[in-house]
This record gives sequence, C-alpha cells and structure tokens, in this order.
Amino acid sequence: MASLTGSTVFVSAPVMRRIKATNGASSLNSVSFSGQKRSFPSSLRLSISCAAKQETVDKVCDIVRKQLAIPAETTITGESKFSDLGADSLDTVEIVMGLEESFDISVDEASAQDITTVKDAAEMIDNLCATK
Repeated sequence: MASLTGSTVFVSAPVMRRIKATNGASSLNSVSFSGQKRSFPSSLRLSISCAAKQETVDKVCDIVRKQLAIPAETTITGESKFSDLGADSLDTVEIVMGLEESFDISVDEASAQDITTVKDAAEMIDNLCATK
C-alpha cells in the first residue's frame, strides 16, 4: 500500500521492494517505513504508472469529457477524479454506462462504485477486456 501526502510517499515494505528507482530529477525526498524515515539522494526518481493502456485512458478521457460536457481546453488525465470534474453520482452512473457501451463490457455494481478516477476506470476496462 502506498499513499501520497504532499511530497512524502508512505510505502509498505512489500511494495517498496517492487518499486524501481531510476536516475533523473525527483521531488521524492524520503519514504516512511512504519515510522522510520529513509532518505534518498535527489538524483533518484520514483516512477508510479498506470497499468492501463494509454489508448484506454485516452478513450475514457474522451467519454468523460463528452458525458460531463467539459471544454476541450480543460485537461483530463488518468489522475483526474470524477468528483473534481464536477460529476455527481448520477453522472458517474452515466459515465459507467457509456464505458460499457463503448468497450462492449458489463460492469457489476460493486466494481462501478470503486471507480473514482479515469485511471481506475481504464484499469478496470483493461482487466474486463482481458478476461473476455
């Protein structure tokens, strides 16, 4: 489990073992292991990425933009939360219905309630498409 607060990332030990640091600029200064603070050189960069395909993320962004009537000049990314984009619960249901239609999938109610960001939706879609 990892959580991000400001410029500090809190990561459990099993997750930390899977994180690979690469050379490059970073604002990551320390990681907390159950209260123990570990510092890293500023030359290390922590890379966290979305498991969904970029084309899926882009298509979800387009569906969300259309459903919520968001202007083209407003940036929507994988990290965009539906609530931050102005979606209420009905809008979220309509977004899920649009995703089901566009990707020819069926989303159960429990999974639909777990979707809060574009990335969540894209990852769920890729998982459902892979199990088809």
